[in-house]
Amino acid sequence: MQRRLLISMLAVAVVAVLLLGVPLGFLVVRQRTSEATQQVRHDATVLATGLQERVNAGLPPDADQVGKSLADRYVIIMQRGAGRTVVGTSPGPHDSITGRDSTRDFTVTVVADDSLIASQVTNGLVVIGSLVLLALAVAVGLAILQARRLARPLQELASAADRLGSGDARPLGRRYGVPELDRVAERLDGSAERINDLLTAEREFAVDASHQLRTPLTALSMRLEEMIAAANYPDVVREEGAAALTQTERLTEVVGELLNRARRSVSGAPTLASVDDIVAQQVVEWEPAFRRVSRKLEVTGEKGLHAYVTPGNAAQAIATLLDNALVHGDGSVTIRTSQTPRSVVIEVRDQGKGVPPDLVPRIFERSVSGTPGGTGLGLSLARTAAAADGGQVVLVRPRPAVFALFLPHAVPEAGDEPVVSGPA
Repeated sequence: MQRRLLISMLAVAVVAVLLLGVPLGFLVVRQRTSEATQQVRHDATVLATGLQERVNAGLPPDADQVGKSLADRYVIIMQRGAGRTVVGTSPGPHDSITGRDSTRDFTVTVVADDSLIASQVTNGLVVIGSLVLLALAVAVGLAILQARRLARPLQELASAADRLGSGDARPLGRRYGVPELDRVAERLDGSAERINDLLTAEREFAVDASHQLRTPLTALSMRLEEMIAAANYPDVVREEGAAALTQTERLTEVVGELLNRARRSVSGAPTLASVDDIVAQQVVEWEPAFRRVSRKLEVTGEKGLHAYVTPGNAAQAIATLLDNALVHGDGSVTIRTSQTPRSVVIEVRDQGKGVPPDLVPRIFERSVSGTPGGTGLGLSLARTAAAADGGQVVLVRPRPAVFALFLPHAVPEAGDEPVVSGPA
């Protein structure tokens, strides 16, 4: 590429020099010819004037001696009444320049061969040739610099495009001071950023999906274990089988929500849902897990509350808070329902050590966990699920930990303030 650019620039420079140099050389030839002609005429005038001045002064004209003063010229002197005097050798008729002048008594003709013109023309052309060579040298230097300046960015842009095509979405991050190249670089960087965003979203989706599927799968596993343990009690098996079927349906809903999210669509339309039913479903799913570790799961508070939510999102948020209390908390866990003028509030509290002070400001950030080896995704996903319906998850009290899920009484409109109005 650099070679092609260099050749193109040199070709342009040569054409430009030729377009300028050829007319300039033609003008130099004409100018030198005109100057030589004027010089010969001047010589004839000087001789004629000198001869006339000698005659006027009463001196002999001495034409032969005066003619010899122009040693490289062929001189013809015509004196009125005295004849003709010739000095020098006559050049060929086609290779000469003639100059003539007359006074009262004399007519002088001076003839010079074309060597006079040739020498002057040669001098002029040498000057023009020197300027042409200097111009070409400057053009070569500028062409090399410009070719490097253009070729290197193009090579870097081509390399960046190759990397982008192979899946390496690192941005180029360079600008070259050439508007067209800078626009290409900006477009490549924009494409790299979009690809990075897509890859990041894909990775986050995979992590979120694994976390969201883990909770219902854990509950389903516990149900199946209960069924195996109660194999000799048909009523218990039947009850646990129904609960397992419910949990399987819940798992199907989670998978559906994840697929909808992957398609960048909503997981469902918010509807007026019974908070009691949502909480009861979670109690049925999680009560065996707490019973297994000798802990209680209780429900208190107001009954008959309703909120505009997507049941799957609300259930996922509550399940995450219960899983958090089971893993990180201790003692009995209480689900308390209440309402404020703008929100339905579902609190989940336990009797454990609570949230460490250094984690309180960052408890809802991704990858922040209170135990080694934790994913740090649960509370972040719970807040995301609640926010999808215009709700919010907050840490009401760090020790013992009390988390609250705020859900809207009515369908939130665009531009509304968050429904959180404080702890219940």
